[in-house]
Amino acid sequence: MDTSSRQRPRILLHDPTLRDGHHAVGHRLDADQLRVYAAAANAAGVPVVEVGHGNGLGASSLQIGRAALDDATMLTTVREALTSSRMGVFMAPGWGTSDDLAAAVHHGADVVRIAVHCTEADVTERHLGVVRDLGAEAQGVLLMSHMTGPGELAEQCALMVRFGAQAVGVMDSAGHYLPADVTERVHAIADAVDVPVIFHGHNNLGLAVANSLAAVDAGASVIDATARGFGAGAGNTQLEVLVAVLERRGVETGVGLREVLAAADIAADRLMKDPPSIDSIAVAGGLAGVFSGFRRPVLQTARAEGVDPVDLFIALGERQVVAGQEDLIGDVARQLKAATR
Repeated sequence: MDTSSRQRPRILLHDPTLRDGHHAVGHRLDADQLRVYAAAANAAGVPVVEVGHGNGLGASSLQIGRAALDDATMLTTVREALTSSRMGVFMAPGWGTSDDLAAAVHHGADVVRIAVHCTEADVTERHLGVVRDLGAEAQGVLLMSHMTGPGELAEQCALMVRFGAQAVGVMDSAGHYLPADVTERVHAIADAVDVPVIFHGHNNLGLAVANSLAAVDAGASVIDATARGFGAGAGNTQLEVLVAVLERRGVETGVGLREVLAAADIAADRLMKDPPSIDSIAVAGGLAGVFSGFRRPVLQTARAEGVDPVDLFIALGERQVVAGQEDLIGDVARQLKAATR
């Protein structure tokens, strides 16, 4: 009997194209777009397809953008297209509530991520408990994880495990990491917990795939990636590239390469006007360590106030702004404008 496949390491790929990608299009994906990509990802054998407003359940708002569809419609549409892949959702306390979690599981969510700022894992206790009680897989992720060190991240992840998280990890929300940063942090987390470790990369400095490989080598077993990198800012780890690279490395994903390439082509054709690119704004955001989802409001505000968006990103980074503080963008822009008079 051939046991080679059993001996190969296995990585679970989690695909937030239909959630993180919403940032790139003002949260305006429609039902047909959700359906066609979900079906293609399902055909490729992608294990988990995540869907929702870019900031998660309950986040559709004037402050950060109204979604074209409500949460229930998005989840129902994608659930119907997934015959083998599991459906994932994302919720940040403060945007979403326990009622949103219950509704998501009712509409077929199998995997639920509770996401908080990298030093605020204590906020996840109630919601992780709710997810476990609802019978879905509960995961905890730390946002803006470059803003604290490996030891603190490990402690925060261990706390989420104590609260019931069945997988934990970090998001490089600003695309700020170098591979060595990822190695150090994932090693620390993997040593501190006995559940799968998650890594979610962004590509502001062109290192999302390299950082994802570093995460795998350091002990992560759940890696996020999106079709064509569709996501906030410069985009995410590119799913089809990661599948190919992991195949070269002899790492099993269960995802069909030809099929995931076809899914990526569908995403490029149906979901996005232009694929993500690493332009000057993306680089500035990555270096400054600013949440990738700030790209659109930063550009809009910079034009309105007549300031350089690179300067605005740098100033926001100095103030260590995080998701949910979009209202500060205008204040900081006006301070920059006043300082140049």
